[in-house]
Amino acid sequence: MTTVSKLQINYLDHVVGITEGPQFSWAIDTPFRNCRQKQYQIQIADEPSFASPLFDTGLVESNDSAQVRVPGFTPEEGIKYWARVKVVTEADGQGISTTPFSGSATILGGLKDPDSLKEHFITAETEEDIKLSKGTYLRKAISLKKEVKSAVIFSTAQGVYQLHLDGKKVSCDELAPGWTSYDHRLLYQSYDVTNMLSPGEHVLGVHLGSLWYKGTISFLMIHNFYGDYASLSLRMDVTYTDGSKETFYTDESWKGSYSPVLNSQLYDGEAYDASLEQEGWDNPEFNDDAWRTAKAVPCTSEHIEAQEGSPVALQEIMAPTLAFYTPKGERVIDFGQNMSALPEIRGQGKAGETIVLRCFEVLDKDGNVYTDNLRRAEQRITYTIKDDKPFVYRPYFTFFGFRFIHVESFPGRADLDNFKAYVIHSDMPQTGSFACSNPDLNQLQHNILWGLKSNFVDVPTDCPQRDERLGWTGDAQIFCQTASYNVNTYTFFKKWLKDLALDQTQEGGVPHVVPDVLYKYPFDNWLLNQGTHSATAWADAAIINPWVLYLTFGDTAILETQYESMKGWIDFMKTHAKNNIWNYKLQFGDWVALDAEEGSYFGATPNDLTCTAYYAYSTSLFVKIARILGKEAVAKEYEALYNNIVKTFQETFFNTDGTMTAQTQTAHILALHFNLAPKQFIAKTVENLKQLLAEHDGHLVTGFVGTPYFCHALSSNDCLDEAYALLLKDDFPSWLYQVKKGATTIWEHWDGIKPDGSMWSPDMNSFNHYAYGAIGEWLYRVVAGLNIDENEPGYKHTVIAPRIGGNLTWVEAAYQSVYGEVGIRWERESKSNVITLQATVPANTTATIRLLDGASLVDGDALTFAQRDDILEAEAGSGMYTIRYTLNS
Repeated sequence: MTTVSKLQINYLDHVVGITEGPQFSWAIDTPFRNCRQKQYQIQIADEPSFASPLFDTGLVESNDSAQVRVPGFTPEEGIKYWARVKVVTEADGQGISTTPFSGSATILGGLKDPDSLKEHFITAETEEDIKLSKGTYLRKAISLKKEVKSAVIFSTAQGVYQLHLDGKKVSCDELAPGWTSYDHRLLYQSYDVTNMLSPGEHVLGVHLGSLWYKGTISFLMIHNFYGDYASLSLRMDVTYTDGSKETFYTDESWKGSYSPVLNSQLYDGEAYDASLEQEGWDNPEFNDDAWRTAKAVPCTSEHIEAQEGSPVALQEIMAPTLAFYTPKGERVIDFGQNMSALPEIRGQGKAGETIVLRCFEVLDKDGNVYTDNLRRAEQRITYTIKDDKPFVYRPYFTFFGFRFIHVESFPGRADLDNFKAYVIHSDMPQTGSFACSNPDLNQLQHNILWGLKSNFVDVPTDCPQRDERLGWTGDAQIFCQTASYNVNTYTFFKKWLKDLALDQTQEGGVPHVVPDVLYKYPFDNWLLNQGTHSATAWADAAIINPWVLYLTFGDTAILETQYESMKGWIDFMKTHAKNNIWNYKLQFGDWVALDAEEGSYFGATPNDLTCTAYYAYSTSLFVKIARILGKEAVAKEYEALYNNIVKTFQETFFNTDGTMTAQTQTAHILALHFNLAPKQFIAKTVENLKQLLAEHDGHLVTGFVGTPYFCHALSSNDCLDEAYALLLKDDFPSWLYQVKKGATTIWEHWDGIKPDGSMWSPDMNSFNHYAYGAIGEWLYRVVAGLNIDENEPGYKHTVIAPRIGGNLTWVEAAYQSVYGEVGIRWERESKSNVITLQATVPANTTATIRLLDGASLVDGDALTFAQRDDILEAEAGSGMYTIRYTLNS
């Protein structure tokens, strides 16, 4: 039977806060091959039974099952909608059939004028609290006289908040409203609370903290970066069954008080005094006579906008695996996994006793607690016990990057059952999976995924533990494609890219971090005093990240939204280039490459070369984007620019004998991967890269710029064996060296822990820093062979082309596209060159299946393979295929 197995709205299972007509996508589940959609029908209703749909497209002749819009449908403010779809398909062995309607997805209409929330901010803080980061409570008692038909809350905070109604949290959101470029925009959340209300007395309660808004932020340790008061703005719309409506706002009729949170900071953790708890503070029966009147405060953001999805939430619960004493006698709890999480503690003691815990990542050479790499981040919990009753506590307004907890103080003996860890990250369903016969590579994939989870906490941070945790553009750009294989990144990156555009300079320069917290205050930093924006490979996130989202989802909307930002960045480079050579103030270059001079963070590849290479690459992508958007005149203009940059690159960085002027691995990698090497010198460039690799006994010495593309540069140029050999190195330096050292996430440095067990400099030594995890893209694209066709993106047409090697006996990978699962498994038969390839192509899509490396067909499973050079190639409709072939080597 054929069914619609997944309906999404704007790539989410449910979407909130939207005021424009959304787009729908769905997957078709069928056992039949060559299943093609012929028609679809979408219904939208304001109740889940669809008894009287508000919109019904009827059967529409179309094979579109992604980016579909319903003409005339615009969500009304505060109205909840249910949507469903059915399709008519044609498939081999089935003919034409009609599916049942799918399950429903929901939409909650957002505010028509979200800026109206700017007029309703209130705080419980006083002037004395401006420099502090206490927790505060706000509450409002309300009375409802009639039966409630629907109720919706629109709320936001300058700071972070948890929303309660009658003693219960309204949602699973954490750290709402998230971190945006607050000067420009603040996000509001939309909550349907219909099922929580009835006639009678109720209380709206909010717990407020400081975090990014007014707490200490960035390695500059700036306080009150965006404002002085943690404050709340809320509107609740109640519609009664008789058709009447009532609206409640935050105003000075609300009451406020301090909470037991004495101090809560991004880097330092949280101090909580349970003796200050006010039981029932968020219930109607509570007496708030002693509370003070809330006061109004201004909104410091230019605009307020809706958060559509991907809120930060508690994702899974981890139990500790080991409790032990270090050689120094320190009590340590080991969770076995480095992560971003909230520790939960439970126990029993006496009133006034204090629990002190410090979260950290690694043990030192001797097995003792190591915290030097946290720099000034305390990552400490201080909990004061209220009485002799059992307690449970989890921090409210911060998060921690850790694997271990150092128990500095605890009543009695701290054991495993006293602790849990609640993993925290943005809500992004996992879309990809990779596994193979090599357990070390499986651990590497695990580390890549956990590095992603740890650092995608509302913004793509560099690390989750030290006094930084900033949205570094370079890390996000380098890792974007790998991230997009593994999880649904659309809403997450769409939100962050909008802030990138807002934070660009008037000339189009792109900050090093987004949201940009480095521009406002003058500082004397040995590194950043040279400039705080527009570094190659970092700023190129403005181009590359939207392009990756377009390829992954096939949606031009992200290109349209970011178009001016992208063009601004290209124009900035053009303005500051000299004779097509781009360089500008501070450049990170091949950051932390091992070919750097002793004590330096800067790799040996000249900035002129790395900058100009990226200038060419981003310009080439912008040309494609302009054409996709129908801007042919712009495309031609920038195509001419691109050709001039390439010509200059070749004339400047290649000698007349075909050697490169920079004899570094990264220089050759960029020339090959970005198609910048002159055709007549490609073979020589490849041979020189192999020689540079051999000079280091097959090891890489690349940094942030060269590493992501190293294996691609090799495998795309008939050096598959060398690429696999590089991947599978397990001594220093290599990806698997970290695995052998017990890593559970990706490290910032190849030698974060050196072979002798000593540490790299504590100045910059994160053990949860995902950039080098960009090798994950090569695992999916080359090892498994799962490739996007940029001419039919979003997996409308997939290119399946696995590269067999590395002594792997089997590999399997899958990706949950907007059309359904694309799956690949290949297996080498024992002691032979016979490969069995299983390929899954989703309904309403097609694929090209390529058998590479001199393959000879044994069984094509009814597909017609044609020979092209040393490639066998077949076109396949949807379905599952099992193909057997032999390799000539």
